[in-house]
Amino acid sequence: MNKEIFEMQAEICKTLANPKRLEIINALKDGELSVGDLVESLGITKANVSQHLAVLRQSRVVNTRRDGVNIFYRINNPKIIEACSLMKSVLIEQLEENEKLARRMKK
Repeated sequence: MNKEIFEMQAEICKTLANPKRLEIINALKDGELSVGDLVESLGITKANVSQHLAVLRQSRVVNTRRDGVNIFYRINNPKIIEACSLMKSVLIEQLEENEKLARRMKK
């Protein structure tokens, strides 16, 4: 079972290992958005947004809801937002540590 979980974890990490997908997740953190909303928010093409959303949907990171001709996307599980936020905090802390080290070395 552990190996299966690690394999699943690796797959989801592969899905999240793309800056545009992380931007999409960040854009969806406050609620659902349409493809058009994401295109406008992120400043990338509709085709590019759609490709990334397909990957996120396949990995069950996002869910969809259809309203007429519009499809709205939302985060499947709020823990995905928490995980991304936690990793972002770790990276910010690392950058701050590097800056402190650089200042000390300049002295």
